[in-house]
Amino acid sequence: MHRALALFAALALLATPARAGGIWYRGELTDPGSLDPAKATSSGEANILYELSEGLLSRDAHGVLGPGVATRWEVSADALTYTFHLRPDARWSNGAPVTAEDFAYSLRRVMDPKTGSPYASVLFDLKNARVVNAGKMPPDALGVAVRDPATLVITLAHPAPYLLALLAHMTSLPVYRPAVEKWGEGFARAGRLVTNGPFMLESYMPNDRLVLKKNRYFHDAADVALDGETIMPLEDRSAALRRFMAGEIDSYNDVPIDQVKFVRAHLGAELRLTPALATYFLALDCRHPPFDDVRVRQALSMVVDRDFLAKVIWGGIVEPSVSFVPPGVPGYGAPERLAFADESQFQREDEAKALLKAAGYGPDHPLHVTLRFNQQENNKATAIALADMWKVLDVSTEFIVTDATSYYAFLDSGEPFEAIRRGWFDDYPDAQNFLFLSQSDNRLNTPHWADPGYDALMAAAGREIDAAKRTAILHQAEARLLAAGPYLPLLVYQSPHLVSPRLKGWYQNIIDRHPGRYISIDEKPAG
Repeated sequence: MHRALALFAALALLATPARAGGIWYRGELTDPGSLDPAKATSSGEANILYELSEGLLSRDAHGVLGPGVATRWEVSADALTYTFHLRPDARWSNGAPVTAEDFAYSLRRVMDPKTGSPYASVLFDLKNARVVNAGKMPPDALGVAVRDPATLVITLAHPAPYLLALLAHMTSLPVYRPAVEKWGEGFARAGRLVTNGPFMLESYMPNDRLVLKKNRYFHDAADVALDGETIMPLEDRSAALRRFMAGEIDSYNDVPIDQVKFVRAHLGAELRLTPALATYFLALDCRHPPFDDVRVRQALSMVVDRDFLAKVIWGGIVEPSVSFVPPGVPGYGAPERLAFADESQFQREDEAKALLKAAGYGPDHPLHVTLRFNQQENNKATAIALADMWKVLDVSTEFIVTDATSYYAFLDSGEPFEAIRRGWFDDYPDAQNFLFLSQSDNRLNTPHWADPGYDALMAAAGREIDAAKRTAILHQAEARLLAAGPYLPLLVYQSPHLVSPRLKGWYQNIIDRHPGRYISIDEKPAG
């Protein structure tokens, strides 16, 4: 520990290397698996896509939703039809105009089953979306229509109060049709990718860096201060911390949990902790034994000491969670809680042993759990702690650890597993965005849990116009989900960031969105 502190102190004294002006050097957790909005699923991919592309709506430096390519819109009295009017100066990075047809094509492409978009279900609120995605109707039947080049009409299957926020989500970003038709799945590579955002992809070297440069055709290019961004994937959080302290990167969106105390003591305001609408949990595969048995799922959840995970393992940069919907979702109130949440740890252990015994497991027939996670210090420390907690039930735990790219590819594959680490950051600030994950027709339903009663509640919430009644139905759905236990809620994230004082225009916000178009670089050394 003393040698590590000495190393960090030495690094802090290093002069900031000479670098090109106006470039934001960003550390990211992983390489992007895809820069195709229809294929991307991770927050790391989203962070890059929001720099490259602009949706009908977008978010500003404070995370506030506002106009994007659409400058204004009208909503029908029944809240089922939205008419968007596009800005006349919207351009692709090759200078071609962005039109309503581009958005119609892109939304239909996401919903086309041939595309295989893992995130298609996020757009199921659009009219005919489910049947189009199931291959029972053609993509043209989707509820999007082009009135003229500057006017797009979106029709919903039922009211969706979060639609505007959804249209600022990465899945709703437009793609350039000529490039898709020319290059197929390879259209999203450097030298081929045509985008409409403040930046464009100049080069990409996997496991090294993505280089973005300013898009001179962007409608607000005159007010974009950065010349570009260099994004470096750094899964090793300790290495990322060293590079931040050496001045090699200006920001990084995590900290190593075993060095939280050091970071708090030595970096001060450069550590930014923001409450987030995001959860950390395990998913249990309900398709096969032993996790098709709710008693097994409940027993494993009961013995987890979530306070210990949050305070000791994660150093207090997260909060313990006994809910699936995180606190702070606007209009939802306090989320539902696990039935055993207020019991003592000893009570829960006794009940868990009884449940596991009733399911046929115990010292003479021990349960074995294979837990998958991506190789990050925080995940490893959490997995080791969980395995130790499960020992009270005579459970043995085996780990399968992969790099982040392989981990996300496995999640998308739908292959069988036993237990897997998962996290969810909100796409839009609504409880439905967390609860829809467990609907049986959702490709993002990692546990493959199916409950017709739950599906019926979610469908009823989707039809309900009255906000209070809708919220009450969503609470019923969350309670049902927690009782069934396909997920083990563990923690509520805060968003930890390392941010250099050189970055101006970087603001903490609950959406955790930090657009480069609002960032500038102070070239004067700090301090």
